[in-house]
Amino acid sequence: MFLERVPKTSNKFEKMTSDSRFVASALQPDTKPDMTKHTQLATLKFTFLSLLLTVLCSISFAQDIPADPAAISAGESLFNANCKTCHRVHQKLIGPALADVYNRAPSIDWIKSFIKNSAGLIASGDAYAVNLYNEYNKTQMTAFSGLKDEQIMQILAYVQAETIKGPPVAAAPVAAAGGSGDAGSGIPSSYLNAIVAGLVLILVLLVVILGFLVSALKRFLDQKDLSAEDKELVHSPITSNSILKSAGFSFIVIFFVVALGFKALINGLFSIGVQQGYAPKQPIAFSHQIHAGQYEIQCQYCHTGVTKGKSATIPSVNVCMNCHNQIKEGALYGTAELSKIQAAYDNNTPIQWVRIHNLPDLAYFNHAQHVNVGGIECQTCHGPIQEMEVVRQHSLLTMGWCIDCHRKTDVNSKGNAYYDKLVELHNKSSKSAMKVEDIGGLECAKCHY
Repeated sequence: MFLERVPKTSNKFEKMTSDSRFVASALQPDTKPDMTKHTQLATLKFTFLSLLLTVLCSISFAQDIPADPAAISAGESLFNANCKTCHRVHQKLIGPALADVYNRAPSIDWIKSFIKNSAGLIASGDAYAVNLYNEYNKTQMTAFSGLKDEQIMQILAYVQAETIKGPPVAAAPVAAAGGSGDAGSGIPSSYLNAIVAGLVLILVLLVVILGFLVSALKRFLDQKDLSAEDKELVHSPITSNSILKSAGFSFIVIFFVVALGFKALINGLFSIGVQQGYAPKQPIAFSHQIHAGQYEIQCQYCHTGVTKGKSATIPSVNVCMNCHNQIKEGALYGTAELSKIQAAYDNNTPIQWVRIHNLPDLAYFNHAQHVNVGGIECQTCHGPIQEMEVVRQHSLLTMGWCIDCHRKTDVNSKGNAYYDKLVELHNKSSKSAMKVEDIGGLECAKCHY
């Protein structure tokens, strides 16, 4: 069959050649057709088409990354939850800076494969993956097999937007007029000082005015025809001795002593079992200020159970070594504290962390319900954890504290069809927002069973 097709192909070629000769003779009647020029022209056309196809493919490759604000916003959330612990866009951290990674990597498909299973790609002998592995002290990236391709593209959309935006420019410090205010304070300290000074001035003016009133009242009474006893009473000097011996003063002192003693007794009874401010010494001086504050590591990276179940869980030594197999020196304590982590890892023994937040056994609290459904931030209950060098119990965590929260907190029903019927019934009977107490948040069996 192949041999039968050769003459047809040859005839077609001869026809094309004759046509080319006819065109050439028409354009240049005195010149013989040159087949070399035709071959060069065909080669140039082929090369041009190849370059054009390559450019079009590269354009479509770049357009694979979405650029709409919704994708960028979703990518930022995914980046903060999954990538921010080890990566920054413009700064090298545990892993490389991700700016322009979609152009530096072999392909977007390669990026997807590396994110989902970096160990497998390295084991396959991929040159780019092996070079990264060796460059970063043979630290393997965590496998994010649960991420979908669409989510990875959203992360790349955020990285691309940040790459185009460029690295952040540090803002110049602004000097506050009349002294520096407290960091994070709603009112500058200069305003607070002015308010206190104004109140003190008002009190002084009131004392002066009362003194003038007493003096004026004495002059008025002197003009009256008073008896000797009344004049003695008006002009009797007020001394500290006369005040201390008066029955009224004795009654006031006894009343305040009894009231303060009773209040101290009640406060002592109510504080039994309350550990607000409790900050025990830990076996390793772990700083949340450095990890959650300075390096902005997400709470969920270490406390993995916070979105899955009742307990937030305490991280294992392996979680610590994800970073500290590369970071060998601490910012505050040098290698002394990190050597304890290394020793626990080498000996395969857990670190004996001291529990800080303790609830009685009769009370049930579920982290996943509050974090996933309620959308409650960690700082709502645990305070500014990112600022704590030593973690302490920030809130009371008492029954009254929980009930007060359920009475004041609006139910986050947006986008959750579970609450649609409840919201509809609530809106029929009330114009205010639906609170947690409106959906059974104060029922005893919710926390005690």
